[in-house]
Amino acid sequence: MLVSVFPGAGLAQDSGSALDQRVRAFLESHRNEWHDLNVPFEDGQVLYDLIIRNKYRSALEIGTSTGHSTIWIAWALSKTGGRLTTLEIDPERQKQAIENLEAAGLRDFVDFKLGDAHQLVKELEGPFDFVFSDADKTWYIQYFKDIDPKLKSGGRFAAHNVLQDISGIREYMEFIQQQPGYETTVDRTSNSGIAISLKK
Repeated sequence: MLVSVFPGAGLAQDSGSALDQRVRAFLESHRNEWHDLNVPFEDGQVLYDLIIRNKYRSALEIGTSTGHSTIWIAWALSKTGGRLTTLEIDPERQKQAIENLEAAGLRDFVDFKLGDAHQLVKELEGPFDFVFSDADKTWYIQYFKDIDPKLKSGGRFAAHNVLQDISGIREYMEFIQQQPGYETTVDRTSNSGIAISLKK
């Protein structure tokens, strides 16, 4: 059962902490402003629900942008006792993301890393139980290969924009659906689409 926290998705009645109220207010007030390579609002809810439902605690985000998905992931981790590592190559976008996480009250749940994810992902130790990939699509396959040994059994690798005609997406979907150790489904809540691969 999904834990929905916003009107239109079914407002959760058991999340009344001061932090919840602060995050909700921030997300609602900025709901139509997330344009700079950020996920749609609906996809943020999907990520939140995945983490809450599976009690994930060690998360990685590849591609912070200005922090919309980061907020949703960090908010969920604030409830599971977890922590997020998020990677961004653009210093201005990262700076804005940090400011947004501070404004939402979630900065303490996130480790921000600035640099090229092609290299950073290889260097991360892990292990992780949840990974959200939303950076360069032509590198999705390599991100997956680098993360696979660091992803716990029962963990999930989620890739964004898989319903869109973007270079690299078709190749990634063909690749991921052939991985015997994973079961992949596509969430179609938004027209972006999220491929969610469960490690068996």
